[in-house]
Amino acid sequence: MKFNNNYHPVAHAIKYAIATSFALGIVSGTAIAQEDSETAAKEQNIEKIAVVGSRSAPRSIADSPVPVDIIGGDELMKNGSTDMLNMISTTVPSLNVHANPISDAATLIRPMNLRGLPADSTLILTNGKRRHRSSVIAFLGGGINDGAQGPDVSVIPGIAIKQVEILRDGAAAQYGSDAIAGVVNFVLKDADSGGSFEVKTGEYYEGDGTSTEFAGNIGLPLTDAGFINTSFQYKNVNATSRSVQRPDAQAFALEGNPHIAPLTQVWGSPEIDDDISIFVNAGLDLGNGGEAYLFGNYSERDVTGGFYYRNPFNRGGVFSNDEGQTLLIGNTDFSAGACPTINLTDGSGNNLPFNAVNSAVNALPDNCFTFFSMFPGGFTPTFGGNITDTALTAGTKGEFKEGWLKGIMYDFSGTVGRNESTYKMTNTINASLGLDTPTEFNPGKYIQLEKMFTADFVKFVPAGIYEDLTVAFGAQWTEESFEVVAGDLASFQVGEFVDQGFSIGSNGFPGFKPEDAGVSTRRNYALYTDIEAEFTEAFLMGFALRFEDYDTFGTTLNYKVTGQYRLTDDWALRGSHSTGFRAPTVGQANVSNVQTNLSSGLLVDSALLPPTNPVSLELGGRELEPEESTSYAVGVVYSGSEIFMTLDYYRIDVDDRISQSSKINLTDANREALKAAGVKNVDSIQQVSFFTNDFDTTTQGIDFVASYSTDLLNGRASFNLAYNWNDTEVDSATAITGLDKVSRLENDLPNHRATLSWNQRYDDWSVFVRTNYYGEYQGVHVDWIGVPGEPGTEVTASAKVTFDAELSYFINDSFSVSVGAQNIFDTDPEVLDLSAVGLPNNAFGAKYYETSPMGINGGYYYLKGVYRF
Repeated sequence: MKFNNNYHPVAHAIKYAIATSFALGIVSGTAIAQEDSETAAKEQNIEKIAVVGSRSAPRSIADSPVPVDIIGGDELMKNGSTDMLNMISTTVPSLNVHANPISDAATLIRPMNLRGLPADSTLILTNGKRRHRSSVIAFLGGGINDGAQGPDVSVIPGIAIKQVEILRDGAAAQYGSDAIAGVVNFVLKDADSGGSFEVKTGEYYEGDGTSTEFAGNIGLPLTDAGFINTSFQYKNVNATSRSVQRPDAQAFALEGNPHIAPLTQVWGSPEIDDDISIFVNAGLDLGNGGEAYLFGNYSERDVTGGFYYRNPFNRGGVFSNDEGQTLLIGNTDFSAGACPTINLTDGSGNNLPFNAVNSAVNALPDNCFTFFSMFPGGFTPTFGGNITDTALTAGTKGEFKEGWLKGIMYDFSGTVGRNESTYKMTNTINASLGLDTPTEFNPGKYIQLEKMFTADFVKFVPAGIYEDLTVAFGAQWTEESFEVVAGDLASFQVGEFVDQGFSIGSNGFPGFKPEDAGVSTRRNYALYTDIEAEFTEAFLMGFALRFEDYDTFGTTLNYKVTGQYRLTDDWALRGSHSTGFRAPTVGQANVSNVQTNLSSGLLVDSALLPPTNPVSLELGGRELEPEESTSYAVGVVYSGSEIFMTLDYYRIDVDDRISQSSKINLTDANREALKAAGVKNVDSIQQVSFFTNDFDTTTQGIDFVASYSTDLLNGRASFNLAYNWNDTEVDSATAITGLDKVSRLENDLPNHRATLSWNQRYDDWSVFVRTNYYGEYQGVHVDWIGVPGEPGTEVTASAKVTFDAELSYFINDSFSVSVGAQNIFDTDPEVLDLSAVGLPNNAFGAKYYETSPMGINGGYYYLKGVYRF
């Protein structure tokens, strides 16, 4: 068996990509990888070969019966961002990623959306093997991702990637749970020689978000029959702020309060410190057709994000319990009598001046206290954490040479993956502890652990047709566990002042209590078969069937049928039909948590309970079941000598979708039921939510992809266009989901997105330009969609076009330098307008809508140097 020992250096060009879009849906297109080549003629003949989507021999994407996009590693690196999510989302328009400022754990690991479906509806593979999901559940996932628990794609460094394969088709019958929207396979570099080292720095036009990255890759021989390829990336990224002062904080400052911060609430990207990721990929030829392989990673980073401002006059459970009429005052000595009342407003409802309130606070007797004396300007907690991700896959593959198994190719592998998120809160308090409260807390951690063993077999069977019948079959065993580790005592402790109205736990994100801690585990096994038949030179069909048995909800059986018919040498028709499923994650079925969110403009504490909790059952919850999907797709392919085009229509029906319910206001009767069920300290909880199978959706869309290469301007030019129209409709839902969530599912993402790129290459120079088009979308901020109960008051944000550019100069065969910019003209997203709900636009300190598909940070420029050897 031979390994690919040819080293392909980082491309002699930094492509000039222009991404433009057309009218209709969210772009789900692709960029076709351009392999580096010595001559234009050689480049023109390169085929793009994919592994994902078929268990037969790897085939050209033009011959695939399902749409597969390939992004080469060099193409991927033509990007100012160092985050893998940003890299692929700028290249694949159907893939959307939001910044998620002030979104609890969703700030630490951002969810992505392929074809408008949540993050855990896309299966992620590394070298064709399933990648473990992250430990972060996106409790505040911006509607579409509420409750999603997908893998952490950000840990994958671009310099480690040989190519990314994106299967835009349902594939649960081939790969199992989660592959409803499609599959993304990250293929690691496998060279046994050569390498590169890269330094990149950049910042936003606003002067913040400065990032510095060091990355390297080296390929080494492993004896004379193998390779070991190692990549690393280390980066630091400063936070950004696209904020204005909140009007309530500004009013305090104007009234003479000297303790108000210049910005009391920050909307922007989080700070990322000491982000290191190491990937290793190795293979060894064992002789006689056998091969051993091993790959894995260690990744770790610290992330710190913003939180909501705690107003010193009206934050419940801390400063006031009567919506800012009087100050909440604690008494450390009940025998000394009641503490005096301190009014915060005059008889007309206007806030009293700071000096008046401060004087009254300073005059309190020794046995009386208020948090106004600790935080006279209010406070804004910071929420962050440490994310540690590790994975290891080992296996062997080859072909049986003797006996009754002769001619059967095998692949045996074992995988273990672990993701741990450790949370930290600073600049906050546990009010129930009084003035002795600490201001830093460790609320606990989540740990996701997955173990998997697979046995895959392929046999080519003569069947009297054009090519031998490809018969694949195999088995898989998986164990998935989700662990909750309790926080430090002060983060959840019930202090002695709780009976005086002070809130419990670290304010904003209370710690996980010991009774919430523990490990939940699920096991399942799968059996599958996958048959591919090339009946004639022009006609190909595939059939897949997969059975899975879970020890929780039971069994599921799914199928897939694919076909391609070649009309001529250049034109082909293709189509597919499949059923699929997504199993509820162990975390979704068992986790409980308390969040702080805005409801009607006020901060409230909301408890997320397991769906089988007695209160959840009382409010409509039930044990989670798998989502079920039915997918249809039909398309046409043109593959000429210089032009490649595909046009595909798809439809995905998903029943019993799993998501976090709307937040249901608790009644006194609900609280009594909570207490009866053994839940403690429920009086401070205003709302409850839970995971539920509550709604059905239909998603449909069109993907158009085209690429063209030619000699132009005394150089070599290549153009790539990708366009997607995507539309999601909620077919049925109950009040548990809520009208607001229905609106967010249908309208938050743009229906139309596109990219158009132009890459112009010369011997010593290359230019890359990309135009990005983002269609209209629903403007949402802190869950304000429009006037509740008044359809038509929703905000439709306008379409935007941005441009990226990169210029590279190749000093010699080893050194190159590049300068570039994303959103080069600093196009602003839609400016926030809250007038429809009767609020000032700066009510929450933000400038732009959270749902902006182009982000909120504006233009970004960077400088990059690369050394190849």
